[in-house]
Amino acid sequence: MKKITLAVLLLLSAHTWAGGNPNPAEYTVNVHVKSSSIAGGQQDLSVVIDGKKYDLESETVPRALLALGDYKAKLIKDEHKTAYDSVRVYEFLFPDNKMRKFTVVGQTE
Repeated sequence: MKKITLAVLLLLSAHTWAGGNPNPAEYTVNVHVKSSSIAGGQQDLSVVIDGKKYDLESETVPRALLALGDYKAKLIKDEHKTAYDSVRVYEFLFPDNKMRKFTVVGQTE
């Protein structure tokens, strides 16, 4: 009986660590992708978020371009260690419930 209990606990903890399906309600940021390119093994995007222009980069990409258009995302990292430096990371949620992280590497007015 102890072996079965241990096996069930291990299975449940593995499921918890793997995470579940993403909650689409958490992805409230609207991102419009204006351009997409691959350079040096990274996916580079030019996007508009809340009317501001950003360059995003992801190192975890398939060897394919991301289609232009609108996507849902959430801000998963927003650090401002000084008044002039910032680090931001967005996580995109795609229609097939896959996710990909993009780091802000540029901004323009």
